[in-house]
Amino acid sequence: MTLQVAVVGYGLAGSVFHAPLIAAEPRMRVAAVVTSSDERAAQAQREHPGVRVVATADELFADPAGIDLVVIATPNRTHAPLARQSLDAGLPVVVDKPFAVSVADAEDLIKRAEQAAIALTVFQNRRWDGDFLTVRTLAESGRLGQVRRFESRFERWRPVPKGGWRELGDAADGAGLLFDLGSHLIDQALTVFGPTKSVYCELDRRRTGITTDDDAFVALTHASGVRSHLWMSAVAPQLGPRFRVLGSQAGYLTYGLDPQESALRDGRRPDDGKPWGTVESDNWGVFGAEGAVEPVPTIAGNYPAFYAAMAAALLDGGAVPVDPRDAVATLRVLEGARRSAAEGEVVAG
Repeated sequence: MTLQVAVVGYGLAGSVFHAPLIAAEPRMRVAAVVTSSDERAAQAQREHPGVRVVATADELFADPAGIDLVVIATPNRTHAPLARQSLDAGLPVVVDKPFAVSVADAEDLIKRAEQAAIALTVFQNRRWDGDFLTVRTLAESGRLGQVRRFESRFERWRPVPKGGWRELGDAADGAGLLFDLGSHLIDQALTVFGPTKSVYCELDRRRTGITTDDDAFVALTHASGVRSHLWMSAVAPQLGPRFRVLGSQAGYLTYGLDPQESALRDGRRPDDGKPWGTVESDNWGVFGAEGAVEPVPTIAGNYPAFYAAMAAALLDGGAVPVDPRDAVATLRVLEGARRSAAEGEVVAG
C-alpha cells in the first residue's frame, strides 16, 4: 500500500523539509498540497506530478477521501487548530515543530488523538542530524565518562531582518528564535540527558524593526545532573561550535551544520542514488582530552528515517517516530524559559 499524504502549507517547511522526504519514502506519495499561492501551487505540480492542489485547509478537510496522512507545515500559530481539524476528520497527523504554541494546546491534541486512536507525531528532524547522532552515541557509549556539560548552538549572521511573522509576530504566534531554533536544541538536550529540574533564559531583541527575540541563551539543569547550555542567535558575526560536550573522561567538539538541510534546499532528494547525510573527514569533530584528541567520523545524518518510521507506524503497527509527549516536555521548558527571561531568574522546569 502507498500512503497518500496531504501537505498543508508549501513554503520552506512544506516544500523543502517535508515533501521531498515524503516523496523519497517508497510507501508514501505527496497526493495533495494546500497553498493559496499560485506560484507555490505551480511549484507543487512541477515537483509532484498529479498532485491535487487546494487553496485552503477547509477545502481539504471538506473532501478528505483518499488521504491517509496530513502534514502540518504552516505558521506556528496554526499548528494546533489545523491538527485538531485533521484529527476530527479521522486522519493521522505529522505536526512541524513547535508542536503548538502552548502546553495546553499540545495536551489537548494528545488527548484527542488517544481518544480516537489516531496516530499523532511531531517533526523533530534534528534528532537525525549526523552530528547529533554522533553526540548521542558517544554519550550513551560511556566513552565521554560522566557527561557534565552539553553545549549546543544554532547561530547565524543575519544583521538585516528578513521580515515575516517569525520576526514581526508575538508570543501567540510562536515567533522568535526561542520557539524556532530553541524547539530543536531543547528537544535534543532532553532526548539525550532527560528531564530538567530548572531553567534559566536570557532573551534579547538586537536588531531594529523586529518585535521578538533574535538572540537567546537557555541553561538547563537536568535531573541527571548534566547542565545544558544552549545558544540560538541571528546576530553572531562569528559562529561558535555546533556542539561541545564535556565529560569526566573526554570531550567532543564539532563545528558546522549537518549537510542535509543545504542538500534539500539545493533540490536534492535522499533517493537520488548519491550518498546522503555524509560529512567529509575534513569536517569531522574531535574527541578526547587536552593533548590527546583525534577526529571522530560523523555518523551519516538520516532525515528519511522520520517518514520511514511514520510509514511503519501506519502500515505495520510500529511506534510513531517522535512521541508527542516529548514535544509537551519541550514546550514546558520553552514556557519556563520565557518566564525565566521575564523574571530574570532561574525557574523550575
